[in-house]
Amino acid sequence: MAGSELAKRPGTEVDPLDEPSAEWGWHGSFPNGTLIAAVATVIILPLLLIGHHASWTEILWMVVPALFVLGGVIGGLAKRRNAWRR
Repeated sequence: MAGSELAKRPGTEVDPLDEPSAEWGWHGSFPNGTLIAAVATVIILPLLLIGHHASWTEILWMVVPALFVLGGVIGGLAKRRNAWRR
């Protein structure tokens, strides 16, 4: 007869010395939060171009990082979409 407690699989315990967040019960990531922050960055950086600019390097420092982050967002979404195919 099975007990009322849930059986834990061996080897699934997280050592609090390796990962201190496991000590207070949280152990994970924020995939949606990361996506939202990246999209906000892609939107905000080009918006900073509105107004007076001193040089072309200022434009490059706004557009190039926004393009890199956009590439990361698209790559992450493609990876998330195709993850079930492995």
